[in-house]
Amino acid sequence: MVTGQFASKIYVLDTTLRDGDQAPGMHLSQEKKLDLAKKLDEIGVSVIEGGNAAVSQGERDALKQMAAADLDAELFSFARIVKGDIDAVAESGCDGVHLVFPSSELHIKAKLKKTPGEAKKDILDSAQYALDKGLVVELSAEDGSRADPAFLQELYKDAAKLGVERFCICDTVGILTPEKSFELYLGVKKAVGSKRLAVHCHNDLGMATANTLAALRAGCGEFHATVNGVGERTGNCALEEVAAALDVLYQKPVLETKKLYELSNYARALTGFPLAPNKPVVGENAFSHESGIHVDGLLKDVRTYEGLVPEAVGRKRKIVLGKMSGRKAIALKLEEFGIIADKEQQEKIFEKVKDAGDRGKTISDADLLAIAQHCKGNGEF
Repeated sequence: MVTGQFASKIYVLDTTLRDGDQAPGMHLSQEKKLDLAKKLDEIGVSVIEGGNAAVSQGERDALKQMAAADLDAELFSFARIVKGDIDAVAESGCDGVHLVFPSSELHIKAKLKKTPGEAKKDILDSAQYALDKGLVVELSAEDGSRADPAFLQELYKDAAKLGVERFCICDTVGILTPEKSFELYLGVKKAVGSKRLAVHCHNDLGMATANTLAALRAGCGEFHATVNGVGERTGNCALEEVAAALDVLYQKPVLETKKLYELSNYARALTGFPLAPNKPVVGENAFSHESGIHVDGLLKDVRTYEGLVPEAVGRKRKIVLGKMSGRKAIALKLEEFGIIADKEQQEKIFEKVKDAGDRGKTISDADLLAIAQHCKGNGEF
């Protein structure tokens, strides 16, 4: 049986400011990038990929501002295996370069119009050029999940001989499964030995978090992610999901998890991208409960219906009233507002809440107060 184990230390590369910024409709100004970089630094992100220095003067200026901000995190820029791109990274003041190259036969033929052997030479030449510029190099295989693993292993061994210390495999179109992810990263990790191997997953089939965790279980020492999972198409691996899972499920804390919700809200405000209410960890429904059975269980022991306590990620539990609500939930909400009602009044309130729920209404706090006033004879409903 093939086994793996977590690295002794797991680094976090956040690419919200680069890969996340490539999401359709996304645009982060220089000021927003700097603000979000500071928030990422506060939560303990190891590496911030701040953008693509070769894209525009504005991107280079944003990277220069981040480089001058005295962040604890390392600052990286994306670059293709093009000398001009690498020059732009060096001029921006970044610590390192996320040097991305086409790695699958499909990408090498379609994008580079070259053979794998010709591509390998270009990749190694670019890596050497970046090293000579004094940059930390993370060599990253685009579409690596569809590349020949033997090609990646041989390439990375040769790059390590040049002095490259960090490597990455990208599941660019999100086609890995956890089983395949574990096998792929375990094989390449054995090839690079003590060098750092990173996992970079996209979420096209909703597998990014699971595939990232599988790669980390195989020994990867770094994962790439974005806040709220923003990114091209269906997005990237969500930072908050992996960080929370590592902490709660594997007892491998990597970030200040109590600041995850604050970071999520901050990023959402800056980007203008809404979140689905059922988004894990940071969605508005993540710790909301309406069902009477669930609320009853929570009142007895929160572990009955919560595998992750809200306080662990900076959240609070929320009881929502509707047609599924039970008497205990309503009594709890009344208690929160300091409303004293006898059993008869509570039963009337319960019936009114149920009736409104049956008509498709979610009962807001204001609705409950109005219902309570009516049932207690203090107002009309």
